[in-house]
Amino acid sequence: MRIGIDLGGSKIEVVALADDGTTLLRRRSPTPAGDYAATLNAVADLVAITERETGTTGTVGIASPGAESTKTGLIKNSNSTVLNGRPLRRDLEQKLNREVRLENDANCFALSEAIDGAAAQARVVFGVILGTGVGGGLVIDRQVLVGRNRIAGEWGHNPLPWPDRREDLNVPCYCGKTGCIERFLSGPGLARGYHAATSREVSAQDVVARAASGDEAARACLRIYQGRLARSLATIVNLFDPDLIVLGGGLSNITELYAALPPLIAHHAFSDAIDTPIVRAAHGDSSGVRGAAWLWPLQPA
Repeated sequence: MRIGIDLGGSKIEVVALADDGTTLLRRRSPTPAGDYAATLNAVADLVAITERETGTTGTVGIASPGAESTKTGLIKNSNSTVLNGRPLRRDLEQKLNREVRLENDANCFALSEAIDGAAAQARVVFGVILGTGVGGGLVIDRQVLVGRNRIAGEWGHNPLPWPDRREDLNVPCYCGKTGCIERFLSGPGLARGYHAATSREVSAQDVVARAASGDEAARACLRIYQGRLARSLATIVNLFDPDLIVLGGGLSNITELYAALPPLIAHHAFSDAIDTPIVRAAHGDSSGVRGAAWLWPLQPA
């Protein structure tokens, strides 16, 4: 049995998978806000509940925001800031008394979809999370490519490519730089675009709903969003030429993206023909936690 934990900012989710990917158990609990010790205890409690209810001891994989530094072993770049600077994996191994595998949540998302999701037949998969932030993960032959510095797939912190004269790339990002893709393609980025056009404060979900009901300003914002997303994904196609790109996160529910993106990407990518499929995640918001479980192979060494 494989146990996956998705360590989110507002919730912690656990899933137990059988060897064939069947879900044996799934639970959620609130994340203790700003309390690192309580977060460790919450993870340990979920593992204990899972093993008690299934009657089986499992391997444990963690999907975490941010990444583990190769230099210090501490968590870095997490938007759940209570984790930054903490030896999360080592602390969990001590608390659970076993080896723990830990990966960035976007990597876990991509792995889940590559193993038994929307990208299960593809060799090279780029997984995209479009939500509160913008994440990405690269999977090759069902293995996550983390890179030498464990930042492979962090396309959200590259500058928005091919900007037009109306786009202000001086927009600051929490990472300390300006003009990052994440600032334009995240849910808050879409909402900011609508506010700039209308002076109305609404959520990204409201922008999508208003576009569907005929709001011209919202429709224009979505067209701009599609163009920016296509330009950004064209750089991924130029770098990795994946067999398939799979979208997840709240903004992946914008149905117009799947027809609109391929020709827009082809316009910017460095080839005379681009036929990269863009598909929606099969496992929805369960992909991250499933990918955490799949960090362990079928027969752990």
